[in-house]
Amino acid sequence: MDTTVPLASIGIDIGKDVFHVVGFGKDGRIAFRRKIKRPALDETFRRLPPSIVGMEACLSAHFVSRELRQLRHQPRIIPAIYVKPFVKGQKNAYNDAEAIAEAALRPNLRVVREKTQDQLDLQALHRVRSRPVSRRTATINQIRATPARTQRKGFSRGSKQSYMRRMPSRTIAPSRTA
Repeated sequence: MDTTVPLASIGIDIGKDVFHVVGFGKDGRIAFRRKIKRPALDETFRRLPPSIVGMEACLSAHFVSRELRQLRHQPRIIPAIYVKPFVKGQKNAYNDAEAIAEAALRPNLRVVREKTQDQLDLQALHRVRSRPVSRRTATINQIRATPARTQRKGFSRGSKQSYMRRMPSRTIAPSRTA
């Protein structure tokens, strides 16, 4: 990787273990394309001159963004919907990183605000708490829909409750057998 070339932007495609990095020079040409393992990311960007670094929005992007900011880079977390128009050819990690680097150069691009670790933890907690609520709602809706699917002649909408009372109790609330 030539560290003397002034870079306009760098695009990172974040993966589980490997990052694909593409750098654009000031002339608009690709200066480098590299595959970097997660532990080597810090050292790699320490050797590069400070520049705009774009990455698609995901949970890891906030962590990477904080690390790059400490190294004097300008990270930009970009929603995937704004990157998609810049992808050329087949979808692969290098093409995605190239598209991210191009999108990061746009002056009016809406970026995601970098979140602190506390904010990410709180967001995860809210998601965990909302799961039982959505499951409960789905179960209630399923119970309500059952009489409608099993309508017989003479079964009117007003008598759903009486129908539910006539149903065997094991259908509504199965007994627990250990």
